[in-house]
Amino acid sequence: MMGVDKVRTVIGIIGNVISFALYASPTPTFWRIWRNKSVEEFKPDPYISMVMFSTLWILYGLPIIHPDSILVVTISSIGLCMELIYLAIYFVYAPRKGRLQVVGGLLLELAFMGVVAMVTLMVFHTHESRANFVGIFFIIVGFLNYTSPLTIMRKVIRTKSVEFMPFYLSLANFLNGVIWLTYALIKFDLYMTIVTGMGTVSGTIQLILYACYYRSTPNGQEKGKPSEAELEKGNLTPLPAASVEAAAAPGMTA
Repeated sequence: MMGVDKVRTVIGIIGNVISFALYASPTPTFWRIWRNKSVEEFKPDPYISMVMFSTLWILYGLPIIHPDSILVVTISSIGLCMELIYLAIYFVYAPRKGRLQVVGGLLLELAFMGVVAMVTLMVFHTHESRANFVGIFFIIVGFLNYTSPLTIMRKVIRTKSVEFMPFYLSLANFLNGVIWLTYALIKFDLYMTIVTGMGTVSGTIQLILYACYYRSTPNGQEKGKPSEAELEKGNLTPLPAASVEAAAAPGMTA
């Protein structure tokens, strides 16, 4: 019979796999950007936000702050690298305004995280106090991250259509939240439970909306909506990247 620690490790590994898939979900978007050599209507904001979220997960999971969280650090580190690659591709093909937005956003995040890390290590001297300090920012950034899908949810309710809220992403988001929430509960962690709980609720609402409106989603192409063929030819979707990334964001981007 497996012990509690082994069960937690297995759940964490499953969470790593699902989180990786969600981190990789924007890949088609950046493939199109690279292929078209243009960012068109895509925005860097959600990816800049995910850099902050991933960095906070890494900081929170470090042994000097929260021991026994190596699986949180591994997937967060991988996710951070992937987000930076996405932003690098965006930077190469973005106009001057977009490039300044990327550089400015990352510099602000670097300065913020530097201050948080310095205060954490210099002012607080126990695991509990350090985790409490970082955990506050953890919850704030997590809340902002998980409220971003509200835009696309409102669109689903208004249009009674789920065409811009892919089912498999919503399902993966829900499963990821449940997995990491379970991980947090096995060795109860208040801050991780709150953040992963928000991800689980977000994924649940998306699935409920999908169940309510998938039958009313038009089968045909809506007026003004680009066809799949047009997308394949390289015409980028007019939807802002924020809605795409929000759906792709892991229920707990650990």
